[in-house]
Amino acid sequence: MRHFATALAAALLLALPALSAHAQNLSVGAADTVQPVLQAHKGKQVTVRLTGGQELTGVVREATAKLVMLGAHTGREFFDAAVLLETVEAILVWTKQ
Repeated sequence: MRHFATALAAALLLALPALSAHAQNLSVGAADTVQPVLQAHKGKQVTVRLTGGQELTGVVREATAKLVMLGAHTGREFFDAAVLLETVEAILVWTKQ
């Protein structure tokens, strides 16, 4: 049991830098819309909540005036998705370290 506790502690210590690497800042300006906020997180992982309540988590590949392309989806790492910006209700980013 002692070896298990030591191994668990070591694994947690190794995982902490990886967890803090995902933490990001979220900032918006008075005139910002969904597109510039997503563009500012290009190459980073975000979760977008759609008008139907569905959430998609992935890395922002590109954000244009009409679409955002998310890649490396959680649970579907081999797929990319093109999402209409007009269907995005919220952008969630992990900010806690």
